[in-house]
Amino acid sequence: MRKLKLQMQISLDGFVAGPKGELDWMEWDWSDDIKSYVKDLTETVDTIIMGHGMAPGFLNHWENIVDAKPGQDKFAEKMVDTEKIIFSRNKNETTGRNAVMNAGDLIIEVNKIKAREGKDIIVYGGAGFVTSLVEADLIDEYNLFYNPVFTGNGKSLFGEKNRYKKLSLIESRKFDCGIVVTKFNNK
Repeated sequence: MRKLKLQMQISLDGFVAGPKGELDWMEWDWSDDIKSYVKDLTETVDTIIMGHGMAPGFLNHWENIVDAKPGQDKFAEKMVDTEKIIFSRNKNETTGRNAVMNAGDLIIEVNKIKAREGKDIIVYGGAGFVTSLVEADLIDEYNLFYNPVFTGNGKSLFGEKNRYKKLSLIESRKFDCGIVVTKFNNK
């Protein structure tokens, strides 16, 4: 069965966005070593899942890079060319390339995707969608990108419904830009 991997930036005090979804606290000036790490991580996947709130910004960002610099950004091309499944209970259309909407039951649909043949799956967000996956115990591998900042409050990845869960540390690594990535196995 394919693994569902989470890649998400997080503050040291456990928030993945500000109270209104702000992302201004994140480190965006990534060093070459972390870019290489993310490239290697994305090479292990052939499917991206995300919530409908994150999809428009994600799709537009990567498609604009590819359109502005055709053939010049292999990572952006990977993001555009990879199958994307966007979960939404109230929307059924998307304009993104290689993107489809899925309005089905989250647990059933994610398990169907995990049971398909192919490489692993990655989820990027948003906060509410990922929290639903955490609460349903669907994430197999956590790749948490700890930014060197306390935000004080905001949207937590680990909602109040989450129960005690012991994870197994795979690795923890500091990057030149100041981010520390910690990778855990769920099972």
